[in-house]
Amino acid sequence: MTMNYNDRRPGPGAEAGHAVNDPGRLAEYEARTRGPLDLLALATLWLVVVPVWDFGHGVTGIVAAFRVALSAVFGVDIAIRSALAPRHLDYALTHPLALASVIFPPVRVIFSVRLVRSIFRRGQLVRFLVAATVLVLNGAVIVYLFERHAPHSNIHTLGEALWWSFVTVTTVGYGDFYPVTTGGRITACFIMATGLLTLAVVTAQVASSFVAQGPGRATPAPQDEAASREVTLAGLGQRLDRIERLLTATHPGNSPGAIESE
Repeated sequence: MTMNYNDRRPGPGAEAGHAVNDPGRLAEYEARTRGPLDLLALATLWLVVVPVWDFGHGVTGIVAAFRVALSAVFGVDIAIRSALAPRHLDYALTHPLALASVIFPPVRVIFSVRLVRSIFRRGQLVRFLVAATVLVLNGAVIVYLFERHAPHSNIHTLGEALWWSFVTVTTVGYGDFYPVTTGGRITACFIMATGLLTLAVVTAQVASSFVAQGPGRATPAPQDEAASREVTLAGLGQRLDRIERLLTATHPGNSPGAIESE
């Protein structure tokens, strides 16, 4: 039987500490920061996946500084969550993914089943498209950094890399640009998979929306038919009453009252 960490209660005599470190505050903090931190890790894949020396000698120090800053963000996050938890050290030790993301931030996205599950939920098409777009842009930057100085490469600018990634993710594949390095080809495989997955998800979402709208459009038809039927019966009844009055006025002796008196 599994138990959520927030359901654990401290032992006797820890009421004061439990009041200060309320599990509700921890859950609220996690709910607020989960999305932005996942998006930050997703958007900075290119910064961590590409080796430092592929950025160029002039920007090596800047890239290293950005990597340290990114790790510091996730370090502050796990520190705040541990401070809000009723048991600080126990929380940090039971969340190895958060600790690993401090050293290697993309781990948060690569092993985040929660993120993958959330973007595949019904009605989350916009979130899925945002994640797919960020992944494609990451792929373009990664391929550019791998290919720009590689021998026999034809992708030398960021614009060419963006065009190649757009053509690849749409499964068009003109073939005017293509990666030649191992890292670039591995990235291309991920972009191809993203394109096929995006096409499948968009098709499924659109088909689901049409199916959901079908019963709603078909329901009013019987009501309209019943209303027209009621109007027709009412009109028929009025016509029969009018015919009866005309017959009564034309032949007074054939009226229902005269027949009963006879």
